Amino acid sequence: MELFGTLWNLLPALPRTLLAFAVVLGVLVFIHELGHYLAARWRGVHVDAFAIGFGRSVWHTTDRRGTEWRIGWIPLGGYVKLHGQETPADATPEQRAAWRPGQTFHEKPVGSRAIVVVAGPVANFLLAILLFAGLYATIGQPVNDAREATVISRVNPDSAAARAGLEPGDRILALDAAPVSRFEEVQRHIQPRAGQPVELRLERDGAEITLRAVPEPGPSGNGMLGILGGGTRFERLGLGAALVAGAEQTASITWQTLVGVGEMLVGQRSAKELGGPIRIAEVSGEAASLGIVPLVNLMALLSVSLGLLNLFPIPLLDGGHLVFYAAEAIRGRPLPPKAQEYGFRAGFALLVTLFLFASWNDIAHGAIGKWVAGLVG
Repeated sequence: MELFGTLWNLLPALPRTLLAFAVVLGVLVFIHELGHYLAARWRGVHVDAFAIGFGRSVWHTTDRRGTEWRIGWIPLGGYVKLHGQETPADATPEQRAAWRPGQTFHEKPVGSRAIVVVAGPVANFLLAILLFAGLYATIGQPVNDAREATVISRVNPDSAAARAGLEPGDRILALDAAPVSRFEEVQRHIQPRAGQPVELRLERDGAEITLRAVPEPGPSGNGMLGILGGGTRFERLGLGAALVAGAEQTASITWQTLVGVGEMLVGQRSAKELGGPIRIAEVSGEAASLGIVPLVNLMALLSVSLGLLNLFPIPLLDGGHLVFYAAEAIRGRPLPPKAQEYGFRAGFALLVTLFLFASWNDIAHGAIGKWVAGLVG
């Protein structure tokens, strides 16, 4: 671990960030697409291609089943090309002539198609559970010591806590006048308040002081101060208990993310918390610089976010396809082609808008924005 950290920190900041981003996103996308691939194989659908990244291939091969595997040089996603994914009406005569009887996606029952689609997000949730379980079984699950449950052991440089003046050794007594006695209570109070001022009553050197901090949004939008609790210890769990704890942690993050999205929709939280690929790259580089454990923890967190995002009922995403399949199951036949076309157009427009907005947030409020602001004073 120490050797990895030493070698990693020898790299310049930009290559380190880009490499961490490529590794994190590559693993998450690979697992997501692997879920689709394995489910397709299980339901008897041939897979034409399995790709990670876009653009020109830097590596490709074809296996004995006729599936092409390739890696593109732009690591911003991936896809699984299912055999006969087009309906007969949308396919050319040449395409229909090349179809393998009984192995096309469009001819499978709606239940089988839904299984193939939902398997990608499910794979991301399973990855998160396994990553958390692996940490709990090897490093241990964090448990707070009640005697020092709210004592700050570390303040990350250039964090919300550092800018507010918090110091290691401070004991957090109350947040917004609400007393706290465990670090979990501190986390629960801070997470839904990204971008909102929080008043902290502290004990420092035997005296009480009051400071005000503004939590920053983390990778999933949850508020973060940038502190570690001094009373935290780690308990290694057995494999079974680690898996249960990993599932509970994954469920907790899922719920917190859904609550955060709901609060954004009703205006209780700022949309500035939405982050895109630039923020993910920055956070990946920061996590990798801290070591393997923070990087694995971040990967698990992002895996939950990726799985949940793909289940949102937006056409073009897996969740949008599931909505179409649900309608087909209820009606007994697919939605009209025009309805699906308009749905996909609306979904594409929404996703492009969200991507541009999140990227603007990344530039305006991330490291790039701070660098530009520093140049202009």
